[in-house]
Amino acid sequence: MATHLGKLHWTYSIRFITTILNKTMRFENSTRVKEFLLLGFPGIQKMKVPVFLTILVTYTLTLLGNTVIIFLVCKDYRLHTPMYWFLCNLSFSGLCFTSAIVPKMMWNVITDTKEISFIGCMVQIHFYFYLGTSDYILVAVMAFDRYVAICNPLRYSIIMSNWFTFQLIAATWLGAFLSILPSSIVICQLPFCGPNIINHFFCDIIPVLRLACKDTTLLEWLSYVSTSIIVLSSLLLTTASYLFIITNILRIPSATGRKKAFSTCGAHLTLASVFYGCSIFMYLLPDKIHSSGFYKLVALFHTMVTPFFNPFIYTLRNEKVKEVIKDTLKRTSFLATQN
Repeated sequence: MATHLGKLHWTYSIRFITTILNKTMRFENSTRVKEFLLLGFPGIQKMKVPVFLTILVTYTLTLLGNTVIIFLVCKDYRLHTPMYWFLCNLSFSGLCFTSAIVPKMMWNVITDTKEISFIGCMVQIHFYFYLGTSDYILVAVMAFDRYVAICNPLRYSIIMSNWFTFQLIAATWLGAFLSILPSSIVICQLPFCGPNIINHFFCDIIPVLRLACKDTTLLEWLSYVSTSIIVLSSLLLTTASYLFIITNILRIPSATGRKKAFSTCGAHLTLASVFYGCSIFMYLLPDKIHSSGFYKLVALFHTMVTPFFNPFIYTLRNEKVKEVIKDTLKRTSFLATQN
């Protein structure tokens, strides 16, 4: 159900991008720039092979880990609960999020090319912020789900019914899509006359807006406000949920129970802190950081490391998931032996 819904919104998003790009072609006479140059990390030419291999291994493990989670949740009835449907959607979003950036970055690193087409840049911006926004909403929804499970366990099945879970997932994808829709339309129609050099390894919205041949101050401000609302509201809901969870955990009489609960929550909070910390640094701090090398390192961490750790922190450490993996491997081994 959840994965199907995510794929449905993905399909509609692709159709939307196609429509916008067709409309963009009408502006060709005023948009003289046909491609952008991504500077990336200028000092890595002598180390491009180790850098490429590191990125490739990380990206491959990210794809593998998130794909395994999606497969297990869809395949095994024991994981057909709200928490795992949310995790399945988070894995799907993280898989697509990193795929919107990393393949092009790897190609540019290994071939020493820096070009990205105008259309490719617009598509990258759209999916980067669409999928990033869905991640913020999903993290907040998952925190709420854990709050209900730990603080109201007797009412959990009533509150987190299948229909309500479906509504939350639908609201996540639809809300993310609608929140970035106005900016995507406006950016695609901006005139770009040159220069066309982006001091980044992907098409981020602020560096691209700075290249437009018209004043984009209002658009930058609106982008800042919308990002602030999404990030800070998600952070507030996540923080509030975990504060209630921690308060409830402290009431557990068993020291072993408290330790186990704190271990799980601690891992979740650590990853959430990195996730929100990177976002706040990239989009909510003063403007001058956008041209710094450290900004690009934080963006790289946000783009690659967080999706890489999501399946391991949120899911693969879970005892039920480990049990499902063992049973799946046993069945696979048995079938292979029979064949």
